[in-house]
Amino acid sequence: MKAISMCWISLRLFVFVLIAFTANTATSQSVATYRAETRLVEVATTVFDHHGHYVDGLDAKDFEILDNGVLQKIKYFANNTESLSCAILLDTTGSMDKVLPRLKNSVVTLVEAFGPKDRFAIYSFDEQLHTDQEFTGDKAAAKRAVLRLRAAGATALFDALAEATLETAQQPGKKALILFTDGDDNASVLNANAAVNRAKKNGIPLFTIAEGDALESKTLKKLLLELSKSTGGESYEVKSVNDIDDIFKRIDSELQHMYLLSYQPPADSSDGKWRKIDVAVGSVKDARIRAKEGYFPR
Repeated sequence: MKAISMCWISLRLFVFVLIAFTANTATSQSVATYRAETRLVEVATTVFDHHGHYVDGLDAKDFEILDNGVLQKIKYFANNTESLSCAILLDTTGSMDKVLPRLKNSVVTLVEAFGPKDRFAIYSFDEQLHTDQEFTGDKAAAKRAVLRLRAAGATALFDALAEATLETAQQPGKKALILFTDGDDNASVLNANAAVNRAKKNGIPLFTIAEGDALESKTLKKLLLELSKSTGGESYEVKSVNDIDDIFKRIDSELQHMYLLSYQPPADSSDGKWRKIDVAVGSVKDARIRAKEGYFPR
């Protein structure tokens, strides 16, 4: 009887393990299929009329989007009123000592201006990236993280930008990254080209702000301009510390008027080569469109 009983227990255990394995395999396949089906090309877009004013209230049917010249079907659309995830990446190297108090005040004001459903993260960098506040909707926590920042160390700008971009890319829906730096890179493992390629691959709108010694480097200024333009963001220069507040207010306005268009990557995009994106709005006469210029397929 004991032998029969043990045999029965073993059989039940085998069936249980088999069912669990089958269920886990099915779940894994389902998750993999879901992820494959939802890997869309995201294009953050801002629309201006011929006077340079923002155009709000548009719908998906107002937009046309072309991938390498071929019209695409918009799979997901977020209008300018929907929530946003914004990462704020701040240079806290030693040279930032004098300007940092003013910068912190401006960032605190920006955080306070975010909507009730928006999410934000605070990153800083010296020789490495620091996650001072992970993505959250808690404004008080984000503001405390900003006010704790201190200036010290060298500048690993490219490494920090690559890491922060990757973190931001994981957020759903509309997203953007704001970068403030006052100096050229002198501590990164990555070079400028690698940083640019990674930013382009993730395609998150990048709003760059250069101040101090960063304005003395023609190479860095050109790089920041290229990063902003290619991703659908904007590039700014701080000529006086008094400009910092105004620049952050302008970026806040930009973020409030941003749409998101997403589409399934074409079948012929699997070669990994750069693909050009064009966005048009037929319902707005002489519209000016700001959007990323293209992408590297994943």
